[in-house]
Amino acid sequence: MVDKQAQYLREITSFYWENGYNPETTQMECLAFYADLVCKKNESVNLISRKDVEHIIENHVFISSYITKYIPERTTNFLDIGTGGGFPGIPIAIMRPDLKGVLVDSISKKIDAVSEFIEKMMIRNIKAENARVESAEFIEKHKNSFDLIVTRATEPLIVLLRYAMPLIKEKGFLMTIKGGDLTEEFQKAEIKYKPFIKKSTVYELHYKPSNLRNVKGKKLVLLELTK
Repeated sequence: MVDKQAQYLREITSFYWENGYNPETTQMECLAFYADLVCKKNESVNLISRKDVEHIIENHVFISSYITKYIPERTTNFLDIGTGGGFPGIPIAIMRPDLKGVLVDSISKKIDAVSEFIEKMMIRNIKAENARVESAEFIEKHKNSFDLIVTRATEPLIVLLRYAMPLIKEKGFLMTIKGGDLTEEFQKAEIKYKPFIKKSTVYELHYKPSNLRNVKGKKLVLLELTK
């Protein structure tokens, strides 16, 4: 294992241990390998911001894998909208090999990179697609297919709900990482989609040692949806 990968492995394992989890070594090794692949590819394709490379484990890999603990029971198929460099889809697939997933992004360079990562890591439960989720072709292909839609994309909730509704099954969930005050986003989303939102929960994404009181202001929004 190269030095950088070893460093990533120490970091990701430490985050899990600090927060009371005893993860599978193979999963942690896989996440460390993934971090290394992203950083190397980032030199030629803009997957994460340059200044974020030093903090790839905390800001991208750990947080994307950590949210798997909030995935509702009986979930089987997920869609990652605007996956970019594979976040959070690839870490979810590593931590939850029982789930099948589609990772979608409209930028072909990013999806090419994600497909390469999936192939190199031999992850069998996900595939990458270059498409716009709102396109008629994508909706026709995947309508009523997913019980979970995840995203780290920055679109407002009302837009994410518009994307999600044709693609979820009769019942499903939308899970998104957000920052800041969400009051206005919820108000706008509820004007149009309140009949479809069965339940909404917001989790504070605090964790040891560097975000104990959630100074980073990261929240996980989980909406239970019915058609």
